[in-house]
Amino acid sequence: MPRILDGAAIAAQIRQEVAAEVAALAARGIRPGLAAVLVGHVAASEIYVRNKVKTCEELGIYSEMLTPPESVTTDEMLALVADLNRREEIDGILLQLPLPPQVDSKRLLDAILPEKDVDGFHPVNAGRLQAGRPALAPCTPAGVIEILKRSGIPIAGARAVVVGRSDIVGKPVAMLLLHENATVTLCHSKTRDLASITREADILVAAIGRAGFLTAEMVRPGATIIDVGINRITDRAEFERFFAGDARREETFARRGAVLVGDVDPHAFALAGAYTPVPGGVGPLTIAMLMANTVKAARLRRGL
Repeated sequence: MPRILDGAAIAAQIRQEVAAEVAALAARGIRPGLAAVLVGHVAASEIYVRNKVKTCEELGIYSEMLTPPESVTTDEMLALVADLNRREEIDGILLQLPLPPQVDSKRLLDAILPEKDVDGFHPVNAGRLQAGRPALAPCTPAGVIEILKRSGIPIAGARAVVVGRSDIVGKPVAMLLLHENATVTLCHSKTRDLASITREADILVAAIGRAGFLTAEMVRPGATIIDVGINRITDRAEFERFFAGDARREETFARRGAVLVGDVDPHAFALAGAYTPVPGGVGPLTIAMLMANTVKAARLRRGL
């Protein structure tokens, strides 16, 4: 039977460690601070940001949520970011994406001071990550590495294949795996004969944003599968394709009209040596690593 890698349990461990770090900083008169900026009223984003703020409160991190209106302009947002950059009690700035179409997201992300960029999206942090220098790494890729390490999955010397080349997940997770001495291949939707490459992977990271894109034929028996994808399934035919005969998922689908599936076809997990489920795998690590990055930013900004 394949081993299920419990992201929720690992995230709980990290939160405990962060709480201990926050307490140690408090003894020195330092309280890490996070500002979350949420534009407009997107229900999913509101829930996500509230969860981040709630986690801050639980761990002793100062937090505040700023909610500009949907009609906000790029210049108004730049002024808000500039104010947060100046505030000494704010160590991390989180800009919840997506932003309204009239707002220039790239200009805003670039305007955040690199030392307060707890999402790890700033070009300076991307460059530091590539160079192997101390940096604030994107939260989801950092969480992937924590899952592997804390689950005792060997990385050094392993053949790692990453499917997906986004700046948010694919590229940084490939770089982090490389820094852990894996031999890394980065693939994408235009890769020729993708299955022949993914079947070589000891560690297979799926981050392409397509429901069930990686099938059983693309997995080497015994591989570790890290499924970063979160896709909402509402179509009955698609549900049957992935979850026919799964009573628990059937009950969820009947009650909510939707279920979640990753970028890996669930049938492929039977071949794995270990895998992250969806939900409950990589997802919980994202907020935990955001908290860890906020504390790291507080320490780095003070030269600790």
